[in-house]
Amino acid sequence: MSHARATHLTRRGLLAAGGALGLGAALAACGDDKGKDGGSGGSAGTSKSGPWSFKDDRGTTVKLDKVPANIVAFTGVGAALYDYGIQVKGVFGPTKTSDGKPDVQAGDMDISKVTVLGNAWGQFNIEKYASLAPDVLITTIFDDAGTLWYVPDESKKKIGQLAPSVGISVYDRQLTQPLQRMWDLAESLGADMKAAKVTDAKKRFEDAAARLRAAAKAKPDIKVLAGSASDQLFYVSGSNLSIDLEYFKSLGVNLVEPPESAKKQGGGWYESLSWENVDKYDADIIMMDDRSQAIQPADITKATWKKLPAVKAGQVIPRSPEPILSYDKCVPLLTNLAEALEKAKKVS
Repeated sequence: MSHARATHLTRRGLLAAGGALGLGAALAACGDDKGKDGGSGGSAGTSKSGPWSFKDDRGTTVKLDKVPANIVAFTGVGAALYDYGIQVKGVFGPTKTSDGKPDVQAGDMDISKVTVLGNAWGQFNIEKYASLAPDVLITTIFDDAGTLWYVPDESKKKIGQLAPSVGISVYDRQLTQPLQRMWDLAESLGADMKAAKVTDAKKRFEDAAARLRAAAKAKPDIKVLAGSASDQLFYVSGSNLSIDLEYFKSLGVNLVEPPESAKKQGGGWYESLSWENVDKYDADIIMMDDRSQAIQPADITKATWKKLPAVKAGQVIPRSPEPILSYDKCVPLLTNLAEALEKAKKVS
């Protein structure tokens, strides 16, 4: 078995375990292709004309006679493109919460204006996808094998026959790299990258990065732990592989790093701890997975959690393990951590 394939299988296991990505055990089950979610389709809204091509992070170049108008994307990708003025027609991935509200990964998208092909792992309604007459499918990549995120293995061939795909890698690199790749993609699709909204967001991101670097330098002894909660286990993410944590580390943030041996079962992404051992690592700030699939800090009832020094000190903040790749949406990731560091007291 090749290393790439082994990584992919481990990734599926990670999803089933609800590990570093906090997706929960429900993701292990393959969903029903006949999802009930839907909406009215949008369009790319681009004024760009002529042939279109884009080389993705698999090294695959997609060439079309015209700029894609009917775009289908993973929800987080659709949210990023929306911030750049590109409206996708359909999405797949966490889009609606159980009460019908937009999922955190939907960003500012009006989810009533997109067709939802699937709302959970394994769900992808091929019939709905075909009805959208897709020009291109765009999603992220979380491994070194080029596996398209949230495109089900069992139906990927059928899906691939309907439209070419573009993959943006968010694996083992710093946040700034996929941010730039999404910028390039949006620009190729006709987005106005000189618009004040866009350039202002990039400047705010750069300022936020400088603030976080300064905060980390001023508080080098403050330990930051990245965690995710499920009913049975607490997951401690390593600083390698994840785009946000790798970037925070490059800015000087003192991140808790489980040893490689402890992260082995999590494919190198995370260590699984029982709630009885949740205090294994000293931490002054805990960043918790903010997505709907993970148990949120306010809902954690475990006594061992409540006894943690960082929890008792109120030094728990949200983390987005799957950032929406627009500068606008990534600014809070930096400012929230910077503010937490500036205010943090040494409690470990």
